[in-house]
Amino acid sequence: MKAIHIITGVSALALLLIGIFIYVKFVGAPAVPHGLEDYYVEIPTNSSFEEVMAILEKKGVLKDKKAFTLLAERMNYQRNPMRAGRYELQPGWSLIQLIRHLRGGSQAPVDVVLTNERLPENVAAKAARFLEPDSVDILALFQDEEYLAAIGYTPETLMSLFIPNTYEFYWNTSPKSFVERMIKEHDAFWERENRQEKAEALGMTPREVYTLASIVEKETLVDKEKPRMAGVYLNRLRTGMRLQADPTAVFARRDFDTPRVTHYHTKFDSPYNTYLYAGLPPGPISMASITSIDAVLNAEEHDYIFFCAKGDGSGLHAFAKTLAGHNSNVAEYKRNLTKRGLR
Repeated sequence: MKAIHIITGVSALALLLIGIFIYVKFVGAPAVPHGLEDYYVEIPTNSSFEEVMAILEKKGVLKDKKAFTLLAERMNYQRNPMRAGRYELQPGWSLIQLIRHLRGGSQAPVDVVLTNERLPENVAAKAARFLEPDSVDILALFQDEEYLAAIGYTPETLMSLFIPNTYEFYWNTSPKSFVERMIKEHDAFWERENRQEKAEALGMTPREVYTLASIVEKETLVDKEKPRMAGVYLNRLRTGMRLQADPTAVFARRDFDTPRVTHYHTKFDSPYNTYLYAGLPPGPISMASITSIDAVLNAEEHDYIFFCAKGDGSGLHAFAKTLAGHNSNVAEYKRNLTKRGLR
């Protein structure tokens, strides 16, 4: 009888020790240490279980592969492929908490900031800074003419899809999902504040408005004069006058770093060169800011058809209704440059 009690006691002690070990190993001891450089883990699409363990090991949150594997099996975390995404961890989490979080798939979103990108490849590069897909894969979709036609765009008009803003995405968003989200944001933007109706009142489509806005965007950095600048270009369009917009000639040449526009730009034969071709160019010459888009939609009504920089360092422009008035403004511009020692 005494032997039975001894055996029972030893068994109970062994179970207690095993319980303590399990608790310390899986529950009590933190798997996610304090002091990490950051607490985000990115698990690429189609990762294997072994690849996930390697990622966690490199991150410094996996010290015992055997324990992790055992617990992952018990908690049904293992799958093929593993759940992808970007996850935020918390310092002090146990192994159980870590696996439960990764298994649950609750991702930490990322902010994709689109501002003044000029070309589709710039948009692709910007998106790739925040998302899993490579810029090459995103750009390949942007250049897929069959796909673009299916969503109602061409390589020339695609830039009008992107409304500058900060957008929240999941890190493993695919290129197509990225575009689909941009379409929803674009449509919502044009439905707000009567923008669609205002475009129709101008006799323009949203893409045409966006294209003109992209020119305004590159002509002036001063928001308060954008409606007047837009009014000049609308006046030129209505009278059949060529837009003669320097930014379009620069875009045609792709000479974006030029300090000044010369015949090298204005004489270059391209449908984007509004010195040579009447009407709007085939598409936007950059991403247009919301202030520029709204400047076109709410353009100032006036009789100005000319403008030139004031040259006084203000960034503003002088506007004129006649060629004589324009020539006077140009003379003043030159005098201002002379005063500032710039010519």
